[in-house]
Amino acid sequence: QVQLVESGGGLVQAGGSLRLSCAASGSTFSGNRMGWYRQAPGKQRELVATIRSGGVTNYADSVKGRFTISRDNAKNTVYLQMNSLKAEDTAIYYCNFRTTGSGDDYWGQGTQVTVSS
Repeated sequence: QVQLVESGGGLVQAGGSLRLSCAASGSTFSGNRMGWYRQAPGKQRELVATIRSGGVTNYADSVKGRFTISRDNAKNTVYLQMNSLKAEDTAIYYCNFRTTGSGDDYWGQGTQVTVSS
């Protein structure tokens, strides 16, 4: 089992920045992929960015150039630096941990990001 604790959401004006953090604990020793997804009201959950334990990253086209995902493997923590935020970035952001062997998915409780225009 893996537990995920997120922090860093909040309210920000358009053009501003926020940094999300997600700390993983439990059975985190195997290879894994960590990332962020988001879900806006009335929409499906969508991928924002992922990063593998070796550092390979993947971004949604809508956030490329504005968001940066990083991780500290020693702390089992993943970060999402969000710059130049737009109103359409408003959503609940969920941390995800996926084991590369079994493909099991674990989710955080979600953190609200609200961007005012």
